[in-house]
Amino acid sequence: MSLIDDLAEGLARDTLAAMDEIGDDRYYEKVSRVIGELSPTLQEAFMTAMRLRLAERRGREFLGRTLASHRSETGGEP
Repeated sequence: MSLIDDLAEGLARDTLAAMDEIGDDRYYEKVSRVIGELSPTLQEAFMTAMRLRLAERRGREFLGRTLASHRSETGGEP
């Protein structure tokens, strides 16, 4: 990975943790605006990393709900 990707990934990971802690699911937008004032390039890399992480989280939640529903209907684990 390049420096910009490393920085964006680290910041995205930390921002996601902060979002969970403070209970603000749109906090990453504020972080993005702050970054964009100095580096639009880092801002775009950060937003890409955030979108990927948020999409992955949403996918995992969907998967978990689907499996829980299926298991409750079929009476247990696979």
